[in-house]
Amino acid sequence: MLASGRGSNLQALLDALGPADAPGRIAVVISNRADAGALERARAARIPAAVTRGDGQDADGLLALLREHGAELVVLAGWLKQVPGSVVAAYRDRMLNVHPALLPAFGGPGMYGHRVHEAVLASGARLTGVTVHLVDEQYDHGTIIAQWPVPVRPGDTADTLAARVLAVEHWLLPAAVRAACTQIAADARVRPLCGAADAFALATNHEPSHSHALVPA
Repeated sequence: MLASGRGSNLQALLDALGPADAPGRIAVVISNRADAGALERARAARIPAAVTRGDGQDADGLLALLREHGAELVVLAGWLKQVPGSVVAAYRDRMLNVHPALLPAFGGPGMYGHRVHEAVLASGARLTGVTVHLVDEQYDHGTIIAQWPVPVRPGDTADTLAARVLAVEHWLLPAAVRAACTQIAADARVRPLCGAADAFALATNHEPSHSHALVPA
């Protein structure tokens, strides 16, 4: 797992992959920031934690860490740097990213964190959401694995909207990761979840309050 921030999605994954029958486990947490909260969460869970170069462009170092720990799937959650092309190539179709909007809207260079929610509000959009997608050489561009909508409410601020979006990230990302681990273990390609039922079956029992999924067929 690659993370630059406080690691709330890491915690969601730790919770989802904790059961003995989980299809995968977190092998290593890597950050480009030595003070990232994600590293502290990893250490508390007795998971190897490592720091790479601040600009995230130490491709050889990243690959060495991933291979050292036997990583078969790479998950980006709050990783704020573009992944070097050689790392993307080494993990082609085995690297996932979570984005706090319904891609392709509100994605691309510089669109992360509160910047995304501020752009959604400035646009007047009534709907945003969460996207989990495969990573390629372009920002926020790869094949979409799953999406879930989040309504924009009157009076929303970037903070209130971010909180509702993050709550969805905390179950949709683990659902996608569990599915990807199962597919990789079966020597199958990582493919989109085919419907809301798949997401709910693979996620925890906590269901969001809204009822219509936007999940690719």
